[in-house]
Amino acid sequence: MTSAAPFGRVLTAMATAFDDDGAVDLDATARIAAHLVDHGHDGVVVSGTTGESPTTSVAEDGEILRAVKDAVGDRASVVAGVGTNSTAHSVELARQAEKLGADGLLLVTPYYNKPGQAGVLHHFDQVVHSSGVPVMLYDVPGRTATPIALETYEAARRWDTVVAVKNASGDLPGTARLVDLGYAVYSGDDAATLGYLAYGGCGLVSVVGHAAGTQLRAMIDAFLAGDLAEALRLHTALLPAFDAMMGVPNYGATTAKAALQLLGVLDNRNVRGPLVPLDDDELAALRAGLVASGLL
Repeated sequence: MTSAAPFGRVLTAMATAFDDDGAVDLDATARIAAHLVDHGHDGVVVSGTTGESPTTSVAEDGEILRAVKDAVGDRASVVAGVGTNSTAHSVELARQAEKLGADGLLLVTPYYNKPGQAGVLHHFDQVVHSSGVPVMLYDVPGRTATPIALETYEAARRWDTVVAVKNASGDLPGTARLVDLGYAVYSGDDAATLGYLAYGGCGLVSVVGHAAGTQLRAMIDAFLAGDLAEALRLHTALLPAFDAMMGVPNYGATTAKAALQLLGVLDNRNVRGPLVPLDDDELAALRAGLVASGLL
């Protein structure tokens, strides 16, 4: 039984556009948001990993959120990434996001510091209770080095505003336990979305959605309608795109922006250091993957 989806079924952790001089390009960022909502999305996430949030300031995050809210209006939910490796910084971002009207907060496990579970729970507690905005916890130990333990999930679920999880832990069977605790669980891994749905997940927070929102929507809709064969067919058709955008060393914001450039949404693929844009060979490989999945 697939659970309710408090922020929508199909969201993408959207890229942040930059000018050639490295400044945030708010017009182009708004254009990305509009593109996503026009192609199957009922939610977007700003200032997440793919939004290059470790490189953006509090002021820039506020400007990005405001621009995206203006661009999508009431057509989609807007979730603001507020997770950092500093509790005080995350509290500041959460309060700002609430003032600017975010529909939800994405709160990742603190990275680099490698806190124990007591530290993770303390961090979550401070950030969650700094605002009244619904929260999606984000478990991605491949980036943070610290998984969220089941007992931490159990404790956090006692807080009324903690309602969802973006699960990129690779523990698909664990999704069922989180659903039993009352969480709405979103796949944080495009290629594993059908598996998460089968264990009771409610939707997807994507990267490949920059290029394949309509197709991912159709896949999830087919699964929810009980047409598993069609859902698998759509999933299989997207395998080259999954590999091209997520299966290469220089992936994430780099491949998302390059895909948007190939689609004509952006006129560049600028990123901030320490990331570097795709080179010509990487761009050619990305193009081939998108073509193979019928996205170009």
